[in-house]
Amino acid sequence: MPRKQFSRDELAAISTFGALKASGYRSVPVKEELRENLISHLKAGRNPFEGILGYEHSVIPEIERAILSRHNILLLGLRGQAKTRIARLMLNLLDEYMPVISGSEIHDDPFRPLSYFGRMQVASLGDDTPIDWVHRSERFGEKLATPDVSVADLIGDIDPIKAAAQKLSYSDERVLHFGLIPRCHRSIFVINELPDLQARIQVALFNILQEGDIQIRGFKLRFPLDIQFVFTANPEDYTNRGSIVTPLKDRIESQILTHYPKTAAISKAITAQEAHPAPEQKQMVKVPELAADLLEQIALVARDSEYVDEKSGVSARLTIAAMETLYSAAERRALLNDEAHTQVRISDFHAILPAITGKIELVYEGEQEGSVQVSRHLLDKAVRQLFLVHFPDPSRYKKLQGESPYKLIVRWFEEGNTLDIPVDQPDDAYRATLDNVPQLRKLVNRMIPSAGGNEVYTWMEFVLHGMAAHSLISKFPLDVKVRFGDITSGMFSAGEDEEGQDDLRELFN
Repeated sequence: MPRKQFSRDELAAISTFGALKASGYRSVPVKEELRENLISHLKAGRNPFEGILGYEHSVIPEIERAILSRHNILLLGLRGQAKTRIARLMLNLLDEYMPVISGSEIHDDPFRPLSYFGRMQVASLGDDTPIDWVHRSERFGEKLATPDVSVADLIGDIDPIKAAAQKLSYSDERVLHFGLIPRCHRSIFVINELPDLQARIQVALFNILQEGDIQIRGFKLRFPLDIQFVFTANPEDYTNRGSIVTPLKDRIESQILTHYPKTAAISKAITAQEAHPAPEQKQMVKVPELAADLLEQIALVARDSEYVDEKSGVSARLTIAAMETLYSAAERRALLNDEAHTQVRISDFHAILPAITGKIELVYEGEQEGSVQVSRHLLDKAVRQLFLVHFPDPSRYKKLQGESPYKLIVRWFEEGNTLDIPVDQPDDAYRATLDNVPQLRKLVNRMIPSAGGNEVYTWMEFVLHGMAAHSLISKFPLDVKVRFGDITSGMFSAGEDEEGQDDLRELFN
C-alpha cells in the first residue's frame, strides 16, 4: 500500500504527534522507504540515477536489486567511476520530508523514538509532542575514511562533563555524545574508501550492521539504528593502504563492481556532461567532434598503456579536466589575437599535459620516462590509433610508393620544406599555413567529405600529426610551436630550436 505524501501546505498544519497520527502518515524503516519509492520509480519509468551514463545495463540494475532486497551496499571500483555520485543520488529515493521529534539530535521517529530525549518527550507529552519536518537533503551523511578516524567520530563518546553535571553513570546513554552515524538515524550514510579505515574501527561497525547495538569504552548500549549504509572502496587500496576486514565485508549484503565506460561514445557523453567551461568560453570556442574523439582516445590509450598502473586506473576526471583546458587554451589564443571566435586545434592538445600528468599513476618504466614524456606518448599513440579509423593505413603502401595517398605530401617535405604551427598563431595565419601543403586539403575532402568550413583545417592538421605518428614525416613539439619536416633529415638535424629533442623523437617514432 503506497504511503501518503503531503504537500508543503499540509506539512505546515501537522506540527504535533497527534496531528501526524490523524493525517494517516505511516512510518517505515529507511530501507523499506527506499524500496517503496524505487518501486514507484520503476513502475512510472523514472530513472532515480539520472546523469549516470554507461551503467544502464550493469551497475544500476544491480543497485536497484540491492535496494529492493533492503541490502547495505559496497561499491567496489577504481577511481573516477561515479561511486560517490551514485550514493548521493540515492537521496532521490527518500521521501521529500520526514517527521522527527522537535529537538532530537538523531532524527527520532515519533512512532518509535530511539533516544532518551525522544522517549521522554513522547512519554510526557503524548499527542502534544511537537514535531519538525526534515527535508531529504538533510538525511545524508558522508565520511571519507582516513587512518585518523576514531570510534568517537563515527559512533560517539562519553561526555564526562554531562556525567558530572547531571550526576549520571558513564553507562547511562544520556552522557553519550553522538557521532556521525547515530546522527544519520533514518538516513543514508556513506563511508568512502573503506579500506583506509583502521581495522579496529571497522570492527566497531559490526554490531551496528547486524545486532543493532553500540559499544563505547566498554559500555554496551542497545541502539537499533535505522540506517542505509553505502560503502565505497578501490580494489588497489587492499594492497596499498589497508583492507576490509572479513567479518565486516560479510555483513555488507551486496558488493557491486563499477567499471569505466565500455565505449568511446559513452566516455565522450560523460565528458560533455561533466565538463563545465565558462559560458563565455562556450560562446567563443568551438570544439570539433574530431577533437572530442581524440580526447577520449587518450583516456582509452592510457588505460591500456604499459607505462600506466592499470590497477590504479585512469579517472574520467582526466578527460573532464582536459576538455576544460582545451577550451581555455583556445580562449587564451583568441584573446591574444583579439579574435571573437575560434576553434580547438590539434596543436592545442599540448596544453592538456598538466591535466594528464596529475591523473595517471606510473609504473617503474613510466617513472623512468617521466610523466610529461609519457603524456606526450599517450597523445601520440591516440593520434596514431584514431588516424587509422578515418584514413588508410600508411603501412599498406610502403611497397607501393606510387599508389600512396600520402605520396605528394611526403614529397613536399622531402624537398626540404618544413611547416611550423605556433601555439598562439592567429586563425587566418593558421589556415594559410596548412593551405601551403599540397594535396593536404584534397586528401581530407576525399576521405572526410562531411568536413566543412573551418573544421576542415582541424582535419588537415590532424593528417599531419597522424602521418608523423606513422613515421611518414617528422614532428618536433617545441615550447612555442609544433614543427613538421622530412622524416629522414629530421633524424639527424633538428636545428637550433630543436636541441635536446632526441628523446622525444625516439618516443614519438
